[in-house]
Amino acid sequence: MCRLAAYIGPPVALSHVIVEPSHSLLEQSIHATEAKLAVQGDGFGFAWYDHEQQMGLYRDVLPAWSDGNLLSLCRMIRSPLFLAHVRASTSGETSRVNCHPFAHGDWCFMHNGQVPRIEHIRRPLESTLPDDLYAARRGTTDSELIFLLLLANGLREDPLSAVRTVIDLLHSFSLGHPASDAIRLTCVLSDGETLYAFRHASDMRAPTLYLKQLCDGGRILASEPLEPTRDGWITVGMDQFVTISGNDPEFADIFGACAEVA
Repeated sequence: MCRLAAYIGPPVALSHVIVEPSHSLLEQSIHATEAKLAVQGDGFGFAWYDHEQQMGLYRDVLPAWSDGNLLSLCRMIRSPLFLAHVRASTSGETSRVNCHPFAHGDWCFMHNGQVPRIEHIRRPLESTLPDDLYAARRGTTDSELIFLLLLANGLREDPLSAVRTVIDLLHSFSLGHPASDAIRLTCVLSDGETLYAFRHASDMRAPTLYLKQLCDGGRILASEPLEPTRDGWITVGMDQFVTISGNDPEFADIFGACAEVA
């Protein structure tokens, strides 16, 4: 499984999350503690927004720890909102177009998990995409397909509704597959203004996701807490959808109407 992290708040250097903490995303790429694999070496990437919500994107097939540009870029780029990902592939070859985050228009997206038997359901799922989004696809991962399905099902207008629809689609197209092959989704995405994240799994074992509020008003989402003490980190629960902007994070039940503020 992959590892991911995201930040929203006062502008900081990307190194604030990706490099500097004792259990930073870079450290997790070598020594993950809450993943099937300790090493995430099938590429990496990060997307960041400037103060005008313009997006930058950097991805490569090298393991994060061996890219000579990573440290310099993370120290020099400051952003109020960014997403970063280190990959351990479950589907799709190791290529730049298969590295996360994926971007389309103002939106970027990253995923940790799996859609089982994707090679058997890819074609019928792709047939539900409108022509423009079908043509926008560049890679071969289940993750990019999930992103395009979200866009096709109203992500821009109502992110939570789009998530519900796509989860239902994945389950309906996966009917008849062995129960041991679980759909597992832990996803983080943004339109440049707001961070969204959700966890879902058909076996209730979605990859982990944690949230921390910083004293300066910033907030971090991460697959694993960025320091060993875990002070202040809360778990994003199973089947929860979280919205983070300038206000307190809002948690919603993916399959219900109730919401709560953390």
